[in-house]
Amino acid sequence: MLDSMPQSPLLFAPAADLAISLIAGLFGLLIGSFLNVVIHRLPKMMQRESDNYCAVEAGKQEVHTERYNLMVPRSACPHCHHQITALENIPVVSYLVLRGKCSNCKAPISPRYPAIELLTGVLSALAVWKLGTGWQGLGGLFFLYFLVALTFIDADTQLLPDDLTYPLIWAGLLINLNGTYVSLHDAVVGAAAGYLALWTIYWVYKLVRGREGMGYGDFKLLAALGAWMGWATLPAIVLMASLVGAVVGIALMVANRRGFDYQIPFGPYLAAAGLITFLYREPLTAFTRVVYPYY
Repeated sequence: MLDSMPQSPLLFAPAADLAISLIAGLFGLLIGSFLNVVIHRLPKMMQRESDNYCAVEAGKQEVHTERYNLMVPRSACPHCHHQITALENIPVVSYLVLRGKCSNCKAPISPRYPAIELLTGVLSALAVWKLGTGWQGLGGLFFLYFLVALTFIDADTQLLPDDLTYPLIWAGLLINLNGTYVSLHDAVVGAAAGYLALWTIYWVYKLVRGREGMGYGDFKLLAALGAWMGWATLPAIVLMASLVGAVVGIALMVANRRGFDYQIPFGPYLAAAGLITFLYREPLTAFTRVVYPYY
């Protein structure tokens, strides 16, 4: 598909060299620090908005009146409320210098914060190395940042916020207007097929078992992946996510001594499978054709 299209120097820049990839990695560390804020605050913002809406509908005053968004209030220690300074907020470095403890009360800081920063930095470097510094590389950074945020929000809350999934769907369709990754036709069909595939599974499971097996956010996330990479990648994504999700789910049920009613978020597996497919689409699509001869 991409080889048959007219290529421009910006849109189809070659893979970046090591120096550019390292710069992208450093930029990714900074974005990872911001994603930590998004992951922590966005579900709380949604809950506060819901609380206020319910209060107003009941004829009462809003429950939450103070400003709370991705920018304010400033980040602070949850134990002693010490406001984090700029020097204490340097990605990864500050955590190491502080030895994983608050500078004021010495309460432990979760290692997940630097882990997300490192993950985002490494993925940023890899995306630019693989896709270059043109529109494909820039779009890839946007794509992976949303997937990182969605992964950890779903892992924490079993929610995939519309504030993230809808923009990801539309961005996938818009970036493929000129066939950046796939044709617009494949992107539109991919978005529709991604949504309808899990929507169908949802209703079949609900009719058979009498309860929900997944959330609507999963439909929207797979629709977004289809919008970015086209319908042809969906079997590989679903196969990979399902296999890994099944293995991890069984392991968690055994470890926690839970039955099959134990709820496990599917979004992180979809996001991981989608990102792997995004970066290594050709070999994975070829493998899927081997597994599904009629694909």
